[in-house]
Amino acid sequence: MTTAEAIQVPAVPDDIARQIVLPEGHHDDVPLFAAYRWLRENNPLGRVEVEGYDPVWLVSKHADIMEIERQPDVFTSGGGTDPGSHNPILQNQAGDAFTRSLLGGSLRVLDAVTYLDPPEHTAVRGIATDWFRPANLKKWEDTVRGLAREAIGKSLHSGANDLDLVGDFALGFPLHVVMSLFGVPESDEPRMMALTQDFFGTADPDARRADVEELTPEAAARQWKAAIDDFYAYFDVLVEDRRKSPRDDLATIIACAKQENGEYYPKTFAYGWFVAIATAGHDTTSSTLSGTIEQLALHPELLTKVQQNPQLLPDLVNEGLRWSSPVKQFTRRATRDCTLRGRRISEGDRLMLLYQSANRDADVFDDPDTFRIERRPNRHIAFGYGPHMCIGQHLSKLELRVMFEELLPRIRSVEITGERRVVQTNFVGGLRKLPVRLELSS
Repeated sequence: MTTAEAIQVPAVPDDIARQIVLPEGHHDDVPLFAAYRWLRENNPLGRVEVEGYDPVWLVSKHADIMEIERQPDVFTSGGGTDPGSHNPILQNQAGDAFTRSLLGGSLRVLDAVTYLDPPEHTAVRGIATDWFRPANLKKWEDTVRGLAREAIGKSLHSGANDLDLVGDFALGFPLHVVMSLFGVPESDEPRMMALTQDFFGTADPDARRADVEELTPEAAARQWKAAIDDFYAYFDVLVEDRRKSPRDDLATIIACAKQENGEYYPKTFAYGWFVAIATAGHDTTSSTLSGTIEQLALHPELLTKVQQNPQLLPDLVNEGLRWSSPVKQFTRRATRDCTLRGRRISEGDRLMLLYQSANRDADVFDDPDTFRIERRPNRHIAFGYGPHMCIGQHLSKLELRVMFEELLPRIRSVEITGERRVVQTNFVGGLRKLPVRLELSS
């Protein structure tokens, strides 16, 4: 980064700022994407102040997000206990205050890579890096394929199927894959599903827990913490089991990881891994699966094209990821004064990285608001970039490709039959409901 004079740009209108920062602004994604476009075209790096939230820079351009993500020493992710610490997941000030009150001043809700910076981030990420490499995942492809066939057979039949694509189909498959890799009994998957929806639906009235008071400023943080506590209680049994009786599975690698001194990592680090994989590894993939099929329903010529040319399936997966971008934001904090896009960023400033916006950036993607299977190159950053790039990206792509390989050849037609609904969240989410008629061959 170089020193530059301040650039005169229009202030971000309050309605645009609220649309992006507030969870309720994400209830209808059509005006949301119009808000992103306004930012990219008028004020791609704009500082906003929304009542109840810390001031934050909205980072809307692909290049700027990559610039930030490749410099974790300048733009920190980690939460902590110092007065300048921040939450890498944007929530309101009341929620952060409630979190600090529970954690003795800390905003580090999880001992998970999302909340860590190098060198701690590097060490903890390294626990499972090799397992998630494509060479290792290849030996799991037959297992994933069997689970895909099972999901299709359980939810669909030959002929016309009238169903909610999300709740009746897309949510179950990725969760079943992840839980199978962990060795979690299938009978416990409904509990994991409910906790996942609690975890990501903290601002959605449809996903509010019965034990969380409605409409309080800290309600989202209460639900977040309650879901994490429930996850911890469940996964503690898994950690104890794998430490006593190791197996050849991912859960054992995580539970039995040791520090340089030869001691096990504290259990909270295993919990952090399990929660991250069970939530982000499931919900993001299901959102991409349902979002991609929605586009094939809207554009049946694309369905025909990929059915006739199966070699396009990896391209379909990449475009589905770009289009859906289920991870909407993470925040970073500047560790020192610096300049980005000619704007002066002060030490302690927070920056909200808008991945959905970046993946519609016309400087990177031709015709970005059109779903195009044959988009090459497709430099989407749906998995982030730099040290925090999603470790599970290859597993997610494997799940999506295999499911499409099994499902798409059997589809005769797919038609949207009712009103779509999306999850009300400014963090991770996509379609909540999509009624469809899916006609399959035998």
